[in-house]
Parts: sequence; structure tokens; C-alpha cells
Amino acid sequence: MKDDISLAQWALIEEHRANKITTLDLPKIARKDFNLNGIELVNTLFELPTVNYLDRLLHEAHQYNIQIPLIMIDDEGDGCSASAADQKQFAINHFKWVDIAAYLGCAAIRTNCRGFDAPDHKSALDWAITSYFPLLEYATKRNIKILIENHGGISNDPDWMVQLFQKVNHPMFGSYPDWREPTNEFDNKLYLQKMLPYSSGMSYRNQPTESLTEEMIHLCKESGYKGWYGIESNGRDAVYEGIKLLKKYLHLP
Repeated sequence: MKDDISLAQWALIEEHRANKITTLDLPKIARKDFNLNGIELVNTLFELPTVNYLDRLLHEAHQYNIQIPLIMIDDEGDGCSASAADQKQFAINHFKWVDIAAYLGCAAIRTNCRGFDAPDHKSALDWAITSYFPLLEYATKRNIKILIENHGGISNDPDWMVQLFQKVNHPMFGSYPDWREPTNEFDNKLYLQKMLPYSSGMSYRNQPTESLTEEMIHLCKESGYKGWYGIESNGRDAVYEGIKLLKKYLHLP
């Protein structure tokens, strides 16, 4: 495994919302506009995930020599829900995206685990363990990793996340750290530091200062992380800036 840079589809969300581009355009955009080797897709931006559509997407990816490391999954339930029915449905809802990820040659899907209704950390832990075990059992047979991104709620707590990964203790289960800007409530550098032993991808965002970007990339290198940095910074100018910074501090050509 080596370090490489991919284009996260969400970075161009405004172009999607303006109907300027579609998911099928992403391989060409990644190669022709940014000269990148990968794309990270968003399930809610798939126009129609039939087999013919997926074959067209694969054709575009092959034509432009683009890999698809990951699909980000939204609107399919939360990995830390209170009811047993919701916990079961969470896994079922994600099964089809595991199959689609395998069909597209991905390594992983990204899930959400917010647990907004949890009264305490232990309840949240029990709910998440129950939700993720059947999904991991299904995904492992297809060689697809199941990752959690810090999208609010309990997933923003790195100590709770470490507990979850240690309790589940599964080689196909891990973190997809979102390099959100630091706030008084969220120390993104500390979060990254604690997630690195469990990380199988990076949701890269340009930081408020270049020095902080450098520090976070250095943390990844020091930890031994090697893999994709999916640029999710908003808009083309920010993507170009991210490519420049990642190449500079990862020492990529």
C-alpha cells in the first residue's frame, strides 16, 4: 500500500446540485481536471444504481484509469440507534451498498454512527455493537471494510470510538477520520491521533493554516499510515490547494 490522492465526490457537491455534473462524470473529472488516481463516491448522488448503470461507471473508471476506494453511505440509518428494529434495519440497508462496493472494486464503505438518542456512553456502545456485527459478517464475505466517519454525536468522541473498535475487535472495522476544522468542542488533531491505529482512509480537508495541515499529515506518516487521502474540501480551488499541500508534505510527484 502506498499514499495516494483521490477526489471525494462531495467536494463538488455544488456542481451536482446545479446539475452541471453527474456521478458518471467523476472519473473523467478526476483524471482530466485534477490528474488524480481515485474517486470516493457518495451513495445519495448515484442516479440509478442498476447493474447497467454500475457497468457504465466501471467503464468510465477503466477508461480513465481511476480506482474507486470507497463509497460514502448516507440516509441508510444510524449505526447507534436505540431500537432493536432500527439496529437490524441499519445492517440490512447497508447490505446492498456492500454488494455495490464489491462490484465496483472498492475496499470499503463509510457509515454514520451518531447515537443522538443514547442516554450514556455504555448504551451507545451496546447499540453500536449490535448494529455493526451483522453488517461486518456480511461485508467480510465480500472483502469490504466497514468504516465510521466523525459526523457528529458520539462519533466525534475519539475515546468512545476507540472503545467501540476494541470491543468489536474486527480487522474489517475501522475509522475514516474527517479532517474537519478544529473548534472549541472538537480537537481534530487529537481526534486524528487517536483514530490512526484504526484508520483505513482519510477524509482530507485543508486546514485553517498550512502548518496545521502539515502537522496532521506528519501524524499520519509517523503512525505508519499509508493509503488514500480523499480530498473533500469544498470547490475546485480548494481541491487544487489540497492536491498541492498533500503532494508537498507526502512527497508525491
